[in-house]
Amino acid sequence: MVTLGCARNEVDSEELAARLEAGGWTLADGQEPDVVLVNTCGFIQAAKQESIDELLGAAAGGAKVAAAGCLAERYGAELAEALPEAQVLSFDDYGDIAARLDAIVAGQSWQAHQPRDRRRLLPLAPSGRPGAAAGQLPGHGAVATPRGGPAAAGWRSAEAAPPGGGIADLPPGVAPASGPMVARRRLGDGVVAPLKIASGCDRRCSFCAIPAFRGAFVSRSPQDLIAEAGWLAARGARELLLVSENSTSYGKDLGDIRLLETLLPGLAAVPGIARVRVSYLQPAELRPGLIEVMASAPGVAPYFDLSFQHASGTVLRAMRRFGDRQRFAALIGRIRRLAPEAGIRSNFIVGFPGETEADVEELQRFLAEARLDAIGIFGYSDEDGTEAAALGGQLPAEEIARRVDDLADLADELMGQRAAERSGEIVDVLVEEALGDGRYCGRAGHQAPEVDGTIQIRSQTPIAIGEMVRATVTGSIGVDLLGEAIDPAGSAPGRRAGTR
Repeated sequence: MVTLGCARNEVDSEELAARLEAGGWTLADGQEPDVVLVNTCGFIQAAKQESIDELLGAAAGGAKVAAAGCLAERYGAELAEALPEAQVLSFDDYGDIAARLDAIVAGQSWQAHQPRDRRRLLPLAPSGRPGAAAGQLPGHGAVATPRGGPAAAGWRSAEAAPPGGGIADLPPGVAPASGPMVARRRLGDGVVAPLKIASGCDRRCSFCAIPAFRGAFVSRSPQDLIAEAGWLAARGARELLLVSENSTSYGKDLGDIRLLETLLPGLAAVPGIARVRVSYLQPAELRPGLIEVMASAPGVAPYFDLSFQHASGTVLRAMRRFGDRQRFAALIGRIRRLAPEAGIRSNFIVGFPGETEADVEELQRFLAEARLDAIGIFGYSDEDGTEAAALGGQLPAEEIARRVDDLADLADELMGQRAAERSGEIVDVLVEEALGDGRYCGRAGHQAPEVDGTIQIRSQTPIAIGEMVRATVTGSIGVDLLGEAIDPAGSAPGRRAGTR
């Protein structure tokens, strides 16, 4: 199995792995596979090309190849025609994925699906969606007892799972008292695990095709999430990374738009979980109450992954998004009044149709003033089926590349400055790797896995992987920090990140 793209895809791959195991399949480890299943990404052109290259590379190795995930869902029969080396699967195939791979090994083929707007599969009103989408959304579907009888290792239910395997054995066909089982098998042993809290998106950004192939917004129940958090903790997870297409919408289809404010402390209280981090926040939906919880609740990282996309009001309106430089600055100010040490990151699209030099200067001014911890700069590219692809004022590729380079250079400089400003802070570090000679690598509360920097600390005493250690920041190298672990027995109380 090959997983490309975001953390949401990682969760989907773990669902596929559990469903395959329940159907009699084994993940190849150091041996030649019968089938290579590629969970593709279809977000932007570069991600699409990476997915295609991976599929072609797998086919060149001689194994049969199946394409799942966003690229497969988005293009369906068109992808199958252009890439006959791979069988193309839909999200609707996930519930019977083992049978699909059985057929591939047997040399069978089937007609790939015709893409459709998955937003239309669910009621328009969010209140009508609960219970209507379970079979259509990766990560939301219940499964039957696996082939061969008792529950397979890697499944989870509302009951806590033993550390070594799945839930307690059940007679064939019998579901746990707390409800249906949902498939998941961890594919790694890291101390951080993504937890999908919702799928889909109801926003209509003019540049984004994701809602059309991921569907309308659907929250998972708090009970399922608490249960899965316990399951992950029993398998070594110490930090939960909450993922979705839009985390700030969580709960709106369950009748409580403030549900995330109560879910976060609940997840942080799960035994074994040291930290909970939220990703994919929409500035237009970030309520004061949620800011307060994220800035102050014990165990919740004061970390704000804000989808600004630009800072020019003119460009943002063309994107069908909220805000401008002044509004975003006010939001950042509110966050930092509550938690001065909070981590704030965002991504920005450069070269959107109609973007002027004045718009770029507005974005540059915002970046210089905002002091963000992490900044992603992406060049605009047309996406099939989006409103922006038909807009006038398209910029030449060379001009877009120039603007990306200029903004990326500025971003690197500003991120380095922000990291240097943290010298002297007391931070809580989740240790992820031992480097030897008393050195350890981990992440502080303002550093998300993979997309942000890290902190390397020195300690006079051994530290276990997965331990949360308080440290003093002593310096920085680019976006990465250096620090010294604080001996809890011999140091005075420090200022903990996230407390006042």
